[in-house]
Amino acid sequence: MITLFHAPKSRSSRFIFLLEELGAPYEIKIVTIRRGDGSGARDEADPHPHGKVPAIQHGDETVFESPAIVAYLADAFPDAALAPRPGEAGRGAYLTMLAYYGDVLEPAFVSKFLKVAVPRGTAGWVEVDEAMAFIDKTLTEHPYIAGNKFTGADILYATTFGMFAQNPMMPKLAAVEAYVKRVLERPAYARAQKREQG
Repeated sequence: MITLFHAPKSRSSRFIFLLEELGAPYEIKIVTIRRGDGSGARDEADPHPHGKVPAIQHGDETVFESPAIVAYLADAFPDAALAPRPGEAGRGAYLTMLAYYGDVLEPAFVSKFLKVAVPRGTAGWVEVDEAMAFIDKTLTEHPYIAGNKFTGADILYATTFGMFAQNPMMPKLAAVEAYVKRVLERPAYARAQKREQG
């Protein structure tokens, strides 16, 4: 059994989507988190070392940080076909895009949101427009973020782009908009939305 430590309307919501794609038994444990508006509090039941979400427990394993959870669950449940297996074609692209999400894309968006200049030459990330130019090229060349097949990495990217769709910080790019629509039309996403809303 997989336990997802979840705070509604947070980054952990997309992991209900991932769990629905897996088709494996899971449970959701609601925890409180500190919110950007100053509300909320750290929850002692949350295994994340900083009281954040998402985090999962699977048997004796505790995993946190979004790319790590995707990598762990996709490998733990290979029959769901959410990642190329080690040694298969496309494995490198998939792992690269998982790392790119956490190391480059999220910091780029946070920098723009907080109006903090990217420290060129010392940071692992770039400006949003530069990152999104790469994403646009990637999604123009193939339908999914790591190639021609849907993977767990698409859950990270498509839900993020969908969340920022109406935000002025998100560039309007036809390939990205079509991608978000394609991924969020998956039946597992609809099931996850129903589960999130109770």
